[in-house]
Amino acid sequence: MKPFATLLDRLVLTPSRNAKLRLLVDYFEQVPDPDRGYGLAAITRDLDIVSVKPAMLRNLVHERMDEVLFKLSYDYVGDLAETIALVWDNDVTVTSTKDADSSPRDHNGAPLLLSEVVERLQRMGKSEALKQVSSWLDQLDASGRYALLKLITGGMRIGVTARLAKQALALFGQRHIDVDIVEIEELWHGLEIPYTDLFAWLEGDAQKPVQRAAAPFRPVMLANPLADGDMRKLDPSDYAAEWKWDGIRVQATCEAGTRRLYSRTGDDIGRSFPDLLEHMNFEGALDGELLVGRPGDKGIDIGSFSDLQQRLNRKTVSKKLLASHPVIVRVYDLLAEGETNLREADFCQRREALERFVPSLEPTRFDLSPLVDFESWDELASARENVPHPIIEGVMIKQWNSSYVPGRPKGPWFKWKKDPMLIDAVLMYAQRGHGKRSSFYSDYTFGVWTGEGSLVPVGKAYFGFTDDELKQIDKFVRDNTVERFGPVRSVRASKDFGLVLEIAFEGIQRSSRHKSGVAMRFPRISKLRWDKPPAEADTIETVEALLDPA
Repeated sequence: MKPFATLLDRLVLTPSRNAKLRLLVDYFEQVPDPDRGYGLAAITRDLDIVSVKPAMLRNLVHERMDEVLFKLSYDYVGDLAETIALVWDNDVTVTSTKDADSSPRDHNGAPLLLSEVVERLQRMGKSEALKQVSSWLDQLDASGRYALLKLITGGMRIGVTARLAKQALALFGQRHIDVDIVEIEELWHGLEIPYTDLFAWLEGDAQKPVQRAAAPFRPVMLANPLADGDMRKLDPSDYAAEWKWDGIRVQATCEAGTRRLYSRTGDDIGRSFPDLLEHMNFEGALDGELLVGRPGDKGIDIGSFSDLQQRLNRKTVSKKLLASHPVIVRVYDLLAEGETNLREADFCQRREALERFVPSLEPTRFDLSPLVDFESWDELASARENVPHPIIEGVMIKQWNSSYVPGRPKGPWFKWKKDPMLIDAVLMYAQRGHGKRSSFYSDYTFGVWTGEGSLVPVGKAYFGFTDDELKQIDKFVRDNTVERFGPVRSVRASKDFGLVLEIAFEGIQRSSRHKSGVAMRFPRISKLRWDKPPAEADTIETVEALLDPA
């Protein structure tokens, strides 16, 4: 248990992505099975301890601390596990504080392994488990309590995404065998905790695990922004174009009766969209855009991104919301048809197969993304400026002979947004508002990435979001505060963790008064991009490219 507690402490205090990777790789190298597997599952949020829930922990701490004082402490700290770890009053009848350490102990006083802690809690009922947790909290120091509570609640917030953990696994494996993160991503949903067969393969002691998951995730192919001068190098006859819809990228996969809906990062989000899963009656894998789509007189009426936000990140969806905000997938690509893998085929071949495939799908839940007819780049530019639907944010340009390659290869696919005065930035700082907003963190400073991989602030915004979105951002700020500077909170932000904001603004000019060297006119938050990884936010070079000619 102590190595896991130490790992969490170091990850929380380590801002560098590469340093976090080194910490994870070293943990996998030094900690034996099955402890390292349980630690990995906790970090990737795949470990579920059902016997203890956050509400039970709140009630437990209320037995030892004034409820109002705890509420104030929780509001200040912003994280349940961290608050309890800091305020917990050790029961001296169990152990003295000076004897506390980072490892729970058994009845004989011997330190328990992480695997023993997990397996005991998984065997216990709720009442027994809560008593055991209380006993362990009495034995532990603040670091150990924090690790135990994070293990139980699952809300790590340590700046490590599931994909970063998989990248660390790939780096760990590369010390022994030739392995790529794509292989791990494709295996992931068929692996069982504590991943002993995975680690045996990565250490070169066993064969690669057999893909046992039905409807596995296939790592997505991404497009590069179209840069100045790119078109002069490209022959328009070599490329197809289609509309870039303003939703979230998903992968809908069905195999042998198993239905899964994945986000672009490989998270299974199907639980939030049961109305879509119900109509996934096909064998294959589709790549497309998730949108709110309501049946209308002229086909499907596409809703705004704000409409879609009503459906995102929900564990349960009410019948009322299912009826008022039904979702569809506007299909871009066909990755697999039955048992046939199409990713190595050219885009033109996949498109032909897709056009044959889509008519067999439920038309109120799936439709084909139309291609844009053009013969020259000027024609495409005109189409981009005169889009047929307000929810279209530009065009995608895809090479006819491009295979479906995971990641963001340079050249095959480009994205060309219609409005250059939009950027994706990362929330860095927040401050309380005024008047009716005085109890909310509603004034936000956002930044973009420099060439060195750090964030530089480029503007501030305090409007453009709804009241519901304000509450969401406020909660995110409180849950992820890392430093305080008077009334300003510094929010956790790295390549692998943070809140991406789509910022709209009227213009931009150079400014010596700002650290970034630029100043925006009337910036506002046009969208919360919960679906977008911070690493994919824009760079300072992208922002400078939008500078006014003057």
